[in-house]
Amino acid sequence: MQSLSGKRGLIMGVANERSIAWGIAKALAEAGAELAFTYQGDAFGKRLEPLAASVGSDFMVDVDVTDDASLDAAFEALGARWPTIDFVVHAIAYSDKSELTGRFLNTSRANFKNSMDISAYSFIEVARRAHPLMVENGGTLITLSYQGSNRVVPNYNVMGVAKAALEATTRYLANDLGPDGIRVNAISPGPMKTLAGAAIGGARKTYKHTEQNAPLRSNATLEAVGGTAVYLVSDAGNFTTGEVIRVDGGFHVLGMPQQDNL
Repeated sequence: MQSLSGKRGLIMGVANERSIAWGIAKALAEAGAELAFTYQGDAFGKRLEPLAASVGSDFMVDVDVTDDASLDAAFEALGARWPTIDFVVHAIAYSDKSELTGRFLNTSRANFKNSMDISAYSFIEVARRAHPLMVENGGTLITLSYQGSNRVVPNYNVMGVAKAALEATTRYLANDLGPDGIRVNAISPGPMKTLAGAAIGGARKTYKHTEQNAPLRSNATLEAVGGTAVYLVSDAGNFTTGEVIRVDGGFHVLGMPQQDNL
């Protein structure tokens, strides 16, 4: 594994020990990185505290990504702690659970706007505030996507549109920030048994289907996603930017299920 000794950065979006964000945080810490964390609300803060402590972090700040003042305060606190950072992991997405079942046709205007704001636009706001802390030495911004961004996945609905916007955002930010030595990439795992994934209708069937049909006959693990993040943050990833890296056992290459499952 690449050494991240001397690197430090921010992890946004750990909900519990099964979160993809936590898998990434754990891998980065094991590779030697120093971590800071954000959370939203006391309930998530209480879950995060022992996890952060387990990787030697005592920096946690409550952030609402829809509130500019909240974001400003968080990054001001981060800048006061560390004048420069090397990475930010943006693992934040949201949609009303009631609209992650049934027909996409029934998406409400309010939930469409809210889903896009939290799941896609927030990455821009985070990048804008991280930029001053990275411009001196360069750095890496990582977000999380899913194959529903470019292929129809049952019940993923408005989140598919939000992830498509997030992937386009990744490419545009990569171009904007490249001259400053800042790389911007997305990791796209297959279905995973997370709190966020459980909100999507039919999640268990989707998980089982991909496990049975992916070329590797397996869904991704937190360790695999974490290892990909380590590569992107490390010096080995110095010339990787604007990418959506799929960590899904190869499921994205299929045109239809395996023959035995047709």
